[in-house]
Amino acid sequence: MKKFKIGVLVGSLRKESFNLKTAKVLMEVAPQSLELELIDISNIPMFNQDLEGTPPEEWTTLREAVKAVDGLIFVTPEYNRSVPAVLKNAIDVGSRPYGKNVWTEKPGAVVSVSTGNISGFGANHHLRQSLAFVNVPTMAQPEAYIGGAADLFDEKGNLKNDSTKKFLTTFMEAFEKWVQTIVK
Repeated sequence: MKKFKIGVLVGSLRKESFNLKTAKVLMEVAPQSLELELIDISNIPMFNQDLEGTPPEEWTTLREAVKAVDGLIFVTPEYNRSVPAVLKNAIDVGSRPYGKNVWTEKPGAVVSVSTGNISGFGANHHLRQSLAFVNVPTMAQPEAYIGGAADLFDEKGNLKNDSTKKFLTTFMEAFEKWVQTIVK
C-alpha cells in the first residue's frame, strides 16, 4: 500500500484550541495510507517582500515542511468571517518568492471548526479562494463545518461525540481517495 505524507496546518494558536483537538482526531481516524503530521505555523514572521533575499529561518522551515508532504489539510477557526492571519500568512510565505510556490498541485482539504452554529462557513470559503490561487486542488465534498465545538470534547480533549467522529472518519476516507486521484 502506497503511503502519503499529509501536512496539517491549524489556524488557531490557542493552547486548548478546538481546531487543534479536531486535527488530532483527524490524525486518529485517518486511513492507514495517510500519515498525518502537524506543520507548526505559530512562529512564522509576517510576510514582507523586503525579506525575500535573506528569508527568516522560519520561512525556510515552513517551505521545506510543505515541500516534504504529498497533501495538505487546513483546520481553521473563523475570525471576523474570514481566515486567521496566522494561516493566511503561512499561505503567503509558502507562495513566494514568485515562481517558487510550495503549495502548487498538492491535494488539499479544509475543515472549519467553531463554537457557533455557522461552523466557520466564512473562513472555510475564504480559505478555499486563497488555495485556488496558490494551485492547491481542494476537495469539494464532503465539506467539513464543525459547529458547537465547545460541547464536542471532554476535559482531556477527547472527542465525545460519536456522530462527529463518524463524519470525520468518512471525511478522511474521501480525502484518501482525493489524494490518490491527484498525486501522480
